[in-house]
Amino acid sequence: MADMTTANEMRDRLLDKATVDPDFRTTLLSDPKSAIAQELGVEIPDGLSVIVHENDANTVHLALPATELSEEQLEAVAAGRCCCCF
Repeated sequence: MADMTTANEMRDRLLDKATVDPDFRTTLLSDPKSAIAQELGVEIPDGLSVIVHENDANTVHLALPATELSEEQLEAVAAGRCCCCF
């Protein structure tokens, strides 16, 4: 796997795969941590929740960034890793 240095690159990779691979999309919706870990080769900490929403014709989801990052998240960002995968 090539090094991915930004959260945007990781998110784009997940979205691209979910667009063309229906099985991956289903797994991403039902078990996002496993799908992300397998696709990106990263381990998601137990204390971090990942929720994937799917837009439809009548609903659009908007994710706002956290107002504060934890120490662990700050360390991850400083090390060049994504603190929350997107």
